[in-house]
Amino acid sequence: MPHSTHLPEAMGTATITPEGRFEAGSHQSFTLTYTAGRFGIDDTGSLKVVHRFASDMGKPQFDDPAAANYVSVEASNGAVLHVEFDPKRNIRPWDKTLYVKVVRGYLSEGDQIVVRFGDPRGGCPGMRLQTFCEDTFEFRVLVDAIATYDYVELPVQPEVAIVPGPPVAWRLVVPTERRPGGEFRLSMRGDDRWGNPSDRCEAEFGLRCVDADGTEVPVEGLPDRVTVAPGDFATVVEGLRLDEPGLVRFQLVDVADGSVAATSNPLRIVGPPPVEAGGPIADLLPWWADLHGQSEETIGTNSARDFHLFARDRAFLDAVAHQGNDFQITDAFWAHLNELTAEFTEDHRFVTFPGYEWSGNTCLGGDRNVLHLVEGQPIHRSSHALVNDGSDPADDANSAAEMFDRLAGADCVVFAHIGGRYADIVAAHDERLETGVEVHSAWGTFEWLVEDALRQGYRVGILANSDGHKGRPGASHPGATRFGSFGGLTCLLAPELTRASLADALRRRHHYGTTGCRAVLDVRATFASNAERFDVDPLTRPDDPPIGIPTRTAMMGDVLRSADGDLLLTVDVAASSPIERIDVRNGLETLETFRPYAEEATSAASSRRIRVVWEGSEYRGRGRETVWDGSATLDGNAFAAVEPINRYNLDKAFELEAPERLRWEALTTGGHAGFDAVLDDPAAGTLRIRTDLVTADVPVADVGSEDLAFEAGGLGRRITVFRLPEENPHREVHLERRIPLVGGDRDDAVYVRVVFEDGHVAWSSPIYVFR
Repeated sequence: MPHSTHLPEAMGTATITPEGRFEAGSHQSFTLTYTAGRFGIDDTGSLKVVHRFASDMGKPQFDDPAAANYVSVEASNGAVLHVEFDPKRNIRPWDKTLYVKVVRGYLSEGDQIVVRFGDPRGGCPGMRLQTFCEDTFEFRVLVDAIATYDYVELPVQPEVAIVPGPPVAWRLVVPTERRPGGEFRLSMRGDDRWGNPSDRCEAEFGLRCVDADGTEVPVEGLPDRVTVAPGDFATVVEGLRLDEPGLVRFQLVDVADGSVAATSNPLRIVGPPPVEAGGPIADLLPWWADLHGQSEETIGTNSARDFHLFARDRAFLDAVAHQGNDFQITDAFWAHLNELTAEFTEDHRFVTFPGYEWSGNTCLGGDRNVLHLVEGQPIHRSSHALVNDGSDPADDANSAAEMFDRLAGADCVVFAHIGGRYADIVAAHDERLETGVEVHSAWGTFEWLVEDALRQGYRVGILANSDGHKGRPGASHPGATRFGSFGGLTCLLAPELTRASLADALRRRHHYGTTGCRAVLDVRATFASNAERFDVDPLTRPDDPPIGIPTRTAMMGDVLRSADGDLLLTVDVAASSPIERIDVRNGLETLETFRPYAEEATSAASSRRIRVVWEGSEYRGRGRETVWDGSATLDGNAFAAVEPINRYNLDKAFELEAPERLRWEALTTGGHAGFDAVLDDPAAGTLRIRTDLVTADVPVADVGSEDLAFEAGGLGRRITVFRLPEENPHREVHLERRIPLVGGDRDDAVYVRVVFEDGHVAWSSPIYVFR
């Protein structure tokens, strides 16, 4: 243990009342009573009541007894106490600290300090509990009885259970692609308002499948009705089949009134690809993964076993990887993780990877994620900062360069990550191992990391994962406080669901990332004459160049040599939400922004809907949060309706104060958020936007489909205003574009970024072409 272990049984006791189970995100009042032990607490001694870094419980305040989160502290003997709250005043993961210091007097054995969280006596509605579930939510108490500032943890800690609320939204999940006649399953759950799968579901629904036109499609094995009973966190229907090719979605139908309670992600039923003249296009299927998350053994919540169970049984993932901070992983926990990954991996059903997050300081390379293909591999820690188990630090790799050296020859895959620390891939990169960069996680969106890689001439794929700390891999709702983004997902394109097959997809960059939606994204290139495809990147074998395979087609992630002057890019997108735009890019250049709706649909004469978006971050490091609190006022017009975009932090205000005035609280960490507004008049008046970073007066008549951008410095910080059609039916898009190949001393790196109206984003891995 990092704290003193001196006579913990003599340091007193702590209890919490009431005990029991409490709804996530609700307001509750608790009384924590500390009773001093044999040593009492001396003058200037203190105690800490600490909570996990991941917890987003309301921040304690001591000034307003009638407001939420009010905390009072008293000593039973009248000793004078100093009280303060610091989010980082203790050793991680128990960072968040209520600090109570005896500043006049002392405590003797049997004296008490009483801490009332959400003290109701002055009108406080209570403490807002953390917004995610935890069976053992601790009020962990540490005591400095001797006034040495060397704390002892009490041997028995007070705890309560935090459980989900009733369902407010239903989720239906199916695969995104299958072959005709192949079996698949439909999975469903009900989520509470904070995104927790709920076991308080009691409902009966109808199930149906519809095509892109809304026509019902018969599905072999699909029941007419499904019943969800209390105690069930999820319901799964196995053994479904569709014989005819096409694109379908499943609907959950309220049996009482026939309304649609939920619609699934799209499912494509397609045959295997044709054989081309230069060889077959790989017959690949999409598998959904969250390759980055943590549990309570490091800085997350709930156990590593719970982590894997949630990913498989509640998020309905195909693959997952636990990625704890290496400097917190003891040898015993590393062995346990390897046991878990071996236990949970079941070919063709669910795949896990043993691995860890190499968490070096930024100046030494920043965060990287290491995924091994077999258990029992050594862990090369960035340091032993929080590992005090006597393990040998000789295997440590203190810099990213050392880590790559230690992993040379290992059967593993590495990708770069932006968390608290950011990956400096300019300072260190190994093309043999580091085949991808993580563009999005719960920490935010980081397209600048992709740009760093392209600027350096690296050939990397684009991933998105959660780095979830709240015990919900694959369904990582940010809750409240500093995490403002929904956790991402990576879609791996592989012939089968096995560890080796998914690792091959990572190495060949056959994958795309999303901010959490399960969209279909198929990106291909066609060449006029034969190109050479390299299934092993030539950059990784300069002394033994691989042999190219003749081909005229390529998919995302492929590396090719071509003498053609251009290529034909084909993009197919299908999603649950209408498509706002598709950015077609070659390296650092955006060649085109394609909007699937006609320009006439977004003229002031035809649409009353405008969108306001704020985005970007302060800078690359930990303090990247950008606050966008502000207002929008219409002069000479009014809001008929407003709807937020990416408003995941429900504790932040979004309020239409008057027909002409909207007020909000918001932050971004690289991604985007904002609102849609339907105006009374499509062209009248002026929209006045007021935030600390951007002040803008926009004539409504001037707003069209093209972005009106107001820059705010930092990393891509801006507010944009543009018009959308009142109804956008384009949930599927087929796009073909002729892309000139620049050649020269750099690759052509052709990829797309797709933005959906519901706020989600998807990125394909680039197709790399060189001369």
